[in-house]
Amino acid sequence: MPETARTALISNDIVVLGLIAVTLGLVFWTSSKQTGFWKKFYTFVPALLLCYFIPGIYNTVGLVDGENTKLYNPVASRVLLPAALVLLTLTIDLKGVLKLGPKLLLMYAVSSLSVMLGAIVAFVAMRAFHPETVSGDTWGGMAALAGSWIGGGANMLAMKEIFQVDATTFGQFAVVDVGVGYVWMAVLIFLASRAKQIDERSGADTSGIEELKQRIESFQAQHQRIASLTDLAMIIGIAFGVVGLAHAIATPLSGWFAANVSWARTVSLHEPFFWVVAVSTFAGLALSFTRARELEGAGASKIGSLLLYFLIACIGLQMDILALLDKPWLFALGLIWISVHIAILWGVGRLLRVPFFYFAIGSQSNIGGPASAPVVASAFHPSLAPVGALLGTLGYATGTGLAYIVGITLRSLAGASPA
Repeated sequence: MPETARTALISNDIVVLGLIAVTLGLVFWTSSKQTGFWKKFYTFVPALLLCYFIPGIYNTVGLVDGENTKLYNPVASRVLLPAALVLLTLTIDLKGVLKLGPKLLLMYAVSSLSVMLGAIVAFVAMRAFHPETVSGDTWGGMAALAGSWIGGGANMLAMKEIFQVDATTFGQFAVVDVGVGYVWMAVLIFLASRAKQIDERSGADTSGIEELKQRIESFQAQHQRIASLTDLAMIIGIAFGVVGLAHAIATPLSGWFAANVSWARTVSLHEPFFWVVAVSTFAGLALSFTRARELEGAGASKIGSLLLYFLIACIGLQMDILALLDKPWLFALGLIWISVHIAILWGVGRLLRVPFFYFAIGSQSNIGGPASAPVVASAFHPSLAPVGALLGTLGYATGTGLAYIVGITLRSLAGASPA
């Protein structure tokens, strides 16, 4: 168990929730300043990045117990995330999203393939430079990490069971997952504020994204009003009502698929969380065709965005910046791996001249999955968060199968025998 879990000054989740709320409040209060130091500071450092990084510092210095807190799971990931997805998809312009075109899906597919190739390149490179890093059952830990970086936590656990990965090795790669994957997420959030300059230099066609943003903003302006208590009650009622329904459906539905569909585990249909995300997303999409969409005028998407900020703060609570110092070469392995992923995806993006948003969300939908892809998407614009959710959910369907291919390839390279 990490040292921060044993010596945390604050172990009460209610107190931690208060700390997170105050932190978010201070970040947004200072970021609203129009003059002076804070104006200059936030010109270079996005507020969203601080909402992630500051809780990470809390965990690293031992102020909070990031490993054992229940704020991320189940509160943020299982309640706030699906509620945010409902509110953000409720106001989505589905026709506008579809107009973003096939290049977005192509970037997502290239992202998955680049993760697979990156695993092989990293393994071969480390075997040449530091063989001890990839000795033993490291290949199995890499297969598990591939499951996470293509799909999500469910796919990572599936690889652990399929390849019988040792608990210690699995734990080490869970740290690499957080340390490398979340740092990359922070980089994408930082670069999101500079997307316009990046796109101008690359000559990317951003007309589809800009049109979608304008249509959302026009709709918001048309229905803008001061929210009444009834409006707020309706927003909360719809959001958490759908979340409750999603959880009620998810457990029996996942159980039925696990018992009756032979290939269900291959695409993670046996995981309740898959159905929670899917039901919440598609319920929100269905509501976007009804009068419920007019709740956007009362601030539905703003409340959804606020829930996402709580989510990203809770994600940050799990990050221990110093934990990777125990196995620095595994960190190097992870850096080589994700560098290959970034290089391939960036190269294809430049070749196709796609907007930076396509690159960022294609990457994060794989590396981060449905829990964090909407956060990165919302850093570009709140109206784009559902795009991240939809692509992130695809990883659950493809993660296990593609990670299995990575696993058997690495096992062959390592010269290990099947269990």
